[in-house]
Amino acid sequence: MTSPPLDRLTIPSEAAAWSAAQRRQGARIGFVPTMGALHAGHLALVVEARQQCDRVVASIFVNPLQFNNPEDLARYPRQPQADARLLQEAGCDLLFLPDAEGLYHEFQPLRYDLGGLDRYWEGPSRPGHFQGVVNVVERLFHYVRPDMAFFGEKDRQQLAIISHVGRTLRWPTMIVPCPTLREADGLAMSSRNQRLGPADRARAPRLHQALQAVARASFQGSVDRARQAGLEVLAADPEIRLDHLGIADPDTLAPLEAWDGLDRAVALIAAEVGPVRLIDNLELRRG
Repeated sequence: MTSPPLDRLTIPSEAAAWSAAQRRQGARIGFVPTMGALHAGHLALVVEARQQCDRVVASIFVNPLQFNNPEDLARYPRQPQADARLLQEAGCDLLFLPDAEGLYHEFQPLRYDLGGLDRYWEGPSRPGHFQGVVNVVERLFHYVRPDMAFFGEKDRQQLAIISHVGRTLRWPTMIVPCPTLREADGLAMSSRNQRLGPADRARAPRLHQALQAVARASFQGSVDRARQAGLEVLAADPEIRLDHLGIADPDTLAPLEAWDGLDRAVALIAAEVGPVRLIDNLELRRG
């Protein structure tokens, strides 16, 4: 069965007009913002949006505001034609493909209150990154005006920050978290995985294995002992350059020093594997 044609728009005002027309018809709009180089994790977000909404919009925009390293921005994988085919097959109705000039026309980046959620983990390692993320989400929401927006839990800190800003600023869009999808060997799906060579691709699953070791040791002894269990897994491969591995409060993302009666926590990791910086996280539960 042939998938319905996928509309493609590059001009923000035209995307806004498309969305307005759908709303006038009473349609509920779901939105999946991406930076392209799509994989099964992105497509799962589209499928979830399709199940909950009448119309589905996906965007592809490699946002310069959230990159600290110009080389990382330049090397980010781009495959718009292949992405469009995948989105059409997944049931997407509109692909929004703005450029930076159009999306940020007459717009000065804002400083948002991130509720302290950027104080740890990715925040210190990537200064300004989350401000850039929230700015682009706000711009995309401004034009698409979705009822619901779907984000993967792999980017746990990003999801927490977007949800916080959405609540505090009373955005009319519901932020919908969706589970992390993994390869068969446990590696979290990511567009950046395309840049891993064979040897680095073989070692990359060790990040998830470290998180699993943390999970097995959690709520047994001390928080530090659980973290050490993960570090021991990583120590077996000195080619993995660890940025951070920690255990945090699931709501504030502040590092935990003790379990203090908590039934949930989250382990977060970031590391350089070859030329690629990978992140992952895992929910920790007592019992």
